[in-house]
Amino acid sequence: MAWLTLSLLNGISYGLLLFLLSSGLTLIWGLMGVLNFAHAAFYMLGAYLAYSLSGWLGFWWALLLAPLIVGLLGAGFESLGLRRVRAFGHMSELLISFGLSYILVELVQGLWGRSAVDYRVPPALDGPLLTLFDTQFPLYRAFIMGITLLVLGALALLVRTRVGLVIRAALTHPEMVQALGHNVPRVFTLVFGLGCALAGLAGVLGGNAFVTEPDMAQALGGVVFVVVVVGGLGSLRGALLASLGIGLLQTFAVALDVALLPSLKLSQLAPVLPYVVMVLTLVVRPNGLMGSAQRHASY
Repeated sequence: MAWLTLSLLNGISYGLLLFLLSSGLTLIWGLMGVLNFAHAAFYMLGAYLAYSLSGWLGFWWALLLAPLIVGLLGAGFESLGLRRVRAFGHMSELLISFGLSYILVELVQGLWGRSAVDYRVPPALDGPLLTLFDTQFPLYRAFIMGITLLVLGALALLVRTRVGLVIRAALTHPEMVQALGHNVPRVFTLVFGLGCALAGLAGVLGGNAFVTEPDMAQALGGVVFVVVVVGGLGSLRGALLASLGIGLLQTFAVALDVALLPSLKLSQLAPVLPYVVMVLTLVVRPNGLMGSAQRHASY
């Protein structure tokens, strides 16, 4: 029972971190129709900024400032780069964001080096939340879960408010929204900046829970896109379900460590399982668990 309880908690905490990262990508696609290939790179940047800011100002200031800086950088990229290529279609959007991801990785390697940095959990959150039969569940993981649930509630309110209505309308009827006095380009810039800030927040929280290194964007980037596709493009509820499902699936695959063949264990297949789930989901439900043919963010 202790093993099951701790595995469930670990799976849920990992799944909620995946949701925190994928929620920004879901918003950007659902409200702008842009699939941001640099999203995981913003996650990585948030972790590195938090590492440096924690050394200067402490973790709590880093938790506030690092997502803000990442969000401002994302907003600047949207207004100075992405906006200029949107008229040329989705392929141009994909290419410019793909190029940005490589630039950010090289920038991080140039500033912080190619090795992992010593980004640690703050002392106030370092320690166990509970101990079952000599096995501990970290307090910091519970903190990640709490922050993610707060973000989930805020996003659920956002898409249902007048602000969310204006943002969705700006995607489908930009001329009408502009005629009503709203600055549509500024709306898109704010949405993109918010999505990048959520990626930065995930980096602040996940960087010290796991490892902060230049490869962290590549390691988690593919899984995040799997979450968005499985949940349904533009659906926050779908992203939540997919994140929790994949988090639990990978956690239990590692925890069980069952021998499937004499030379193959289930834990070895854990990195591949999300992609298997994505393929099966696309075969059965091409629009994802909660997706629809229409392109808009929903809860």
